[in-house]
Amino acid sequence: MEYRKNIQFYIALWGAKLSSAFLKLLKRNATYFPGKLALFICPHFMGMLQKPKTIIGVTGTNGKTTTCNMINDILKQNGFDFINNKYGSNIDGGIATTLIQGSTLTGKAKKDLAVLEIDERSANKVYPYITPTYLVCTNLFRDSLMRNAHTEFISDILNQYIPKDTIMIENADDIICSNIANENKKIYFSIGRLPTDTEECENITRDIRVCPHCLSKLQYEYVRYHHIGKVSCSNCSYKSPNPDYLVTNVDLNNMQITVKTKETEEIYDIANDNMINIYNMLAVIIVLKQLNLTQEQINQSLAKLKIVETRYSKEEYKNYQIVTQLAKGMNPIACSQAFNYVRKQKGNKAVIVILDDLHEEANGSENIAWYYDTDYEFLKDPSIKQVIIAGPRYLDSYVRCLIAGIEPEKMIHKKELLQATNELELKDIEKIFILHDLYSIEETKQIKQRVKELIEKA
Repeated sequence: MEYRKNIQFYIALWGAKLSSAFLKLLKRNATYFPGKLALFICPHFMGMLQKPKTIIGVTGTNGKTTTCNMINDILKQNGFDFINNKYGSNIDGGIATTLIQGSTLTGKAKKDLAVLEIDERSANKVYPYITPTYLVCTNLFRDSLMRNAHTEFISDILNQYIPKDTIMIENADDIICSNIANENKKIYFSIGRLPTDTEECENITRDIRVCPHCLSKLQYEYVRYHHIGKVSCSNCSYKSPNPDYLVTNVDLNNMQITVKTKETEEIYDIANDNMINIYNMLAVIIVLKQLNLTQEQINQSLAKLKIVETRYSKEEYKNYQIVTQLAKGMNPIACSQAFNYVRKQKGNKAVIVILDDLHEEANGSENIAWYYDTDYEFLKDPSIKQVIIAGPRYLDSYVRCLIAGIEPEKMIHKKELLQATNELELKDIEKIFILHDLYSIEETKQIKQRVKELIEKA
């Protein structure tokens, strides 16, 4: 549908630009309110505003921010001029703010390229007005029950609103993700079988168990985690789609992956050994290839790349390794993968878990069902010598750990974060993992500093 500019549009545009300038004078970020104001004044504002010629969108349950940040960093290093919502909201108000900041006073686009993180729940508010040239779908899992309900609910929203002209870049190893927007042109990516893959799912949750076509039981050639893997139907011809980009080798010793297409086989550096981030980096490589970057250009940038510190950090400190890693509260898949990552790391470990899903920014709820969808059993691994649980949900986490079979003598559970951290036992420990929530960044810094102080004393 075509939307023509009217007086409401110009009032909304100029009002938003004025509010943005005023907020910046107050040293505020101005990443959400200007767009929200514009949409309040003119509901179809985004449809009237001119958009950049090429729009890269990134959606999915986990990995949106990390994927967008990597795309943004590499494009910047290679001289691209573009707009993005890196520091803003990924819902309609934040996306509108990004477009406003990248427009003239008459509503014309200043840049030819945009990289937009788009929350999957906001599809009905964004895609009627914005048609991404390429849309990456990283994965689709169950998320917050209050907001996202079930994957079928999210899939229905995406299928209804994603524009037909958008080229989809989808994870072929995710049977839910790879079935989004089936009428669109698609580019599939996959990681071939790994030595760590299993024949049976080790996780509590698996969001899809039957064929999306005939509802017969699905059979896995191998399972990577949850419903990720190579799958086929026991009754009809349905199976995981053939990938256009396939990782044929994951070399964690040299931190490299080999990516094969019909025409090429290329080696790329990777910045992190977490499997979710390897998928994210593969998606990033594909996006950059569509923008005509060469393997050499991409690799030079990947070699300099670091995962955003609020998502992951690793520091060697006086013969100890301190790792901080995001484990999103109310997101059982993200938490399970964080626990699994700790379990699979070499050496003896202590783990500090702070999941603050009661934080006001998280719209906290008394619903703790997600704790029982999360694989706390991974923390029972013999290499994990101590589990410290802290924060407002410390008793709920403690009960869940007991149900998982973790010995009480291995656990410390206290509400106050630093008091709990003071109980850290460093004897025979090589690595300390701090698993934190999205809303506990400052607290994580304090805990990390306290861990260093305890190491100094030891």
